[in-house]
Amino acid sequence: MAKKEKKARRKLRDRRDGRFVKAPGLQTIMGYLWPKRTDCEVYLNDKIDATELLRYLERRNAEHPEYKTTMFHAAVTGMARMVRERPLMNRFIQGYRLYERDEITISFVVKRRFTDGAEESLMVLKVNDDDTLDSISQRIVGNVAETRKSEHSTGGIDKLLDKFAALPRFILIPVFRIIRLMDFWGITPKALTEGDPHYTTILTSNLGSIKCPAVYHHLNNYGTNSIMITIGTLHKEEVLMPDGTKEIRDIVDIGATLDERIADGFYFARSLKLIKHVFANPEMLEKPICEESGFEF
Repeated sequence: MAKKEKKARRKLRDRRDGRFVKAPGLQTIMGYLWPKRTDCEVYLNDKIDATELLRYLERRNAEHPEYKTTMFHAAVTGMARMVRERPLMNRFIQGYRLYERDEITISFVVKRRFTDGAEESLMVLKVNDDDTLDSISQRIVGNVAETRKSEHSTGGIDKLLDKFAALPRFILIPVFRIIRLMDFWGITPKALTEGDPHYTTILTSNLGSIKCPAVYHHLNNYGTNSIMITIGTLHKEEVLMPDGTKEIRDIVDIGATLDERIADGFYFARSLKLIKHVFANPEMLEKPICEESGFEF
């Protein structure tokens, strides 16, 4: 396993949640011309062949019946590996400046019960260099199980949001103006950002779990999140194989909304190809995410 590099000392223009990156002229100007993240959205929609991944998961779950590893767990691990190998995907723009995170964080919403009135809880997964599908899967399973023990907020960002929501409007308006100003300057207290999906590398939604397609989901101007990924319903589809034959394969739709100011379309497209490569070669998920995939773009 690769040894984790020692973090460099923070400089004057660094934030607590990211290090300042000197951007090329065009990228810098884009930040001033289009300061809002929602003005710079790029939406990618594609289909991923999950046949080999499902076969791998079937074998894995038969060998380890104590808990079930799902396609969503594999997808989260694949996203983490992609960001680790493609560092520009871990960048964000705030306060007209470009920053790169020290950590990889992936967030998602957990529905406590599959009913219309059930509450949702926000969950943030911090990924380490030595993480594999096994460790990530176990953490997701454990965190989700703990969250679903209660019908109500169990603490963290949920508890904080409940307290804010109880305040009257004349207090909330100036409070959130101050919070947005702190967000601009990168001085928002850790207590307000820790556990908040708007401050994570990727915000993802497993829509397939509720039988929904991979829809477009907007980004937000608040926070630092630059990537939103939706995973749709798994389905059968006839696919033209490389040898010219047709075959029925297991396909999953994926939608990704990205801030075009953090990288160009060429970089985005290659990053998506890496995720497809992981799905086609699921044994890679057993290796720590810090190990290079060796994928030839």
